[in-house]
Amino acid sequence: MRHAKKRLQLSRFTSWHEATIKSLARNVILYQSIKTTLTRAKASRRMIERLITLAKENTLFARRQAQRVLKEHKLVNLLFNEIGPRFSKRSSGFTRIIGLGKRRGDDAEMVIFELTEIKKNEAKKIKLDKGTKPQPTQPEDEAAKENVVKENTTEGKNQESKVKDNLAKDKKPQKKFIGGIRNIFRKKSDSL
Repeated sequence: MRHAKKRLQLSRFTSWHEATIKSLARNVILYQSIKTTLTRAKASRRMIERLITLAKENTLFARRQAQRVLKEHKLVNLLFNEIGPRFSKRSSGFTRIIGLGKRRGDDAEMVIFELTEIKKNEAKKIKLDKGTKPQPTQPEDEAAKENVVKENTTEGKNQESKVKDNLAKDKKPQKKFIGGIRNIFRKKSDSL
C-alpha cells in the first residue's frame, strides 16, 4: 500500500521530476525570486526549505548534502555564506508564493516563488552581470560639473566620430528573410 507516499508528480517520470525540482531550487537560490507555475513552486518548496535548513547548520556534512543537489560550488557558497545567515533567526517559512493569475496559453496558475528575506543589492548585482551597464556617478560639486562639461565638449566631438566609425564597422549586412526561407525549403531539384 502507498500510505503517506503522496507527492506532486508534475506529470513526469522520476528522473525528470527530480531534475525539474533541482533546477527550480538552483534558480531560487541564484535569483532569489522566480516566476513559475503553482504546482512547480509547491513541489520545489520542500527541497529549498531543506537546503536553507542545511545552510543554517553550516557543517561539512551539510555542505556535501547541498552539493549533491546543487552540483555547483558557487551556488553552495552563496547558499551557506549569504542565504543561510540571513535566515538564522527563522525556524521555517523561508519561501513564499505570490499568485499572479492564469497563464494565457494553457490557463496554468502562475506565481512568483521567492525567498522571504531578499537583499535588494544582490538582485541588482545579478542583473548587472547579465549585461546591463551601471550608471556613472554624477559629481556633486558644481565646479566639478563645469570641468566635466568642458572636457566633454572638447572630447565629445572626437568621441562622436569614433563611435560612428565603430558602428559602421560593426554592422553586418542583414540576410533577407525570404532568402533564408528559400534555403530551408529548397528541394534537391532546385539545386541543379
